[in-house]
Amino acid sequence: MKAVRIVITGGAGFIGSHLVRRWLNEKNEIIVVDNFITGRPENLPAAGNGRLTVMRYDCCNFLYIDGHVDYVAHFASPASPVDYMRHPIETLLVNSLGTWRTLGLARAKGAKYILASTSEVYGDPLVSPQSEYYWGNVNPVGVRSVYDEAKRFAEALVMAYHRQHGLSTRIARIFNTYGPGMRPDDGRVIPTFICQALRGEPLTVHGDGTQTRSFCYIDDLVDGIEKLMMADVHEPINLGNPNEVRIIDLANLIISLVGSKSKMVFKPLPEDDPKQRRPDITKAKQLLGWEPKVPLEEGLKWTVDYFKRLLSL
Repeated sequence: MKAVRIVITGGAGFIGSHLVRRWLNEKNEIIVVDNFITGRPENLPAAGNGRLTVMRYDCCNFLYIDGHVDYVAHFASPASPVDYMRHPIETLLVNSLGTWRTLGLARAKGAKYILASTSEVYGDPLVSPQSEYYWGNVNPVGVRSVYDEAKRFAEALVMAYHRQHGLSTRIARIFNTYGPGMRPDDGRVIPTFICQALRGEPLTVHGDGTQTRSFCYIDDLVDGIEKLMMADVHEPINLGNPNEVRIIDLANLIISLVGSKSKMVFKPLPEDDPKQRRPDITKAKQLLGWEPKVPLEEGLKWTVDYFKRLLSL
C-alpha cells in the first residue's frame, strides 16, 4: 500500500493499535482518535514519531481533521462483553453517532471508509458456518443487543452512505481475534484463560464447554483488513479463522501450553451467549485472496509469552 494519510478511531484499542503500528511501518501518516474508555495509551508507539498524531477525543462529537485524508477507519467501540455491558450507552452511541460522524468526515474529505463490524451481527446463529448472506439471529433487546444491534445499524448506515452518496466504503465483519496487546481484564476467553492459568487459578468455563469459537491471530486479521481496504468491495466481508474449537478444548490447550496445574470450574452460560461461531471466508478468499495462516497453537504460544511479560511471571 503506497503511503497515505489515515484517520483511525479507536486506534489505542487492541486491533486498532496493531493497525497503527503496521501502517507506521509502511510509512503512512496516522491520526488516532480515541477517548480511551477501553483503549490504552501504552498500546501506541512512543511519542516523537512525526507521522503519528494522537487526539484524545470522542468521535461521537463533530470530528474535524485539517488537511487531506485518504482513509477513515472506524474502529472505536467497546468490543468485549465485559466492556460493552459496562458501557452500554457509549457502545450504542459510538456505533451510531460515531459512525455517522466518521462517515461525514470521509465524505467531506473524499476519503475511503472502512468499518470494523463484527461476527456478533449474526447473534446466536442457526446456521454454521456463517456466511455474509446469513441475516442472523439476534435478540434486539437482550443484554448483548447494545453491541449486536449497534453494529447492525452501523453496517446499514455505511451502506446507505455508499448507495446515496457514492462513498467508497468497506465493511469488515471481524470474528474472534487474539494476540499480544489484549488487556488481562478484557473479559474475552483467551486472555481470561491465559491469565488464570499463569496465576494457577481455575479456568472459568461457561456452560459445559462444548460451545465453539474460531480464533484468528491478530497479524492475520491485520493482513485481511489491509487487503479489504485496497479492494473495491463494498458488501460486508467475513474476516476470521474458519477452524472451529470447543471452549473446553481451548482451556485444555492453554493449560498445557502454560504448564499449569489449573483445573476448570463450570458456570452457567451468559444470556444470549452464542453456541457456535465459525466464519465462512469464501468471499475473502475469492475477492481478497486472503485466508489466515497462523495455527492456533502457535499464536497462543506468542500470546502466552506476551502475558508472561505483562504479568512479570
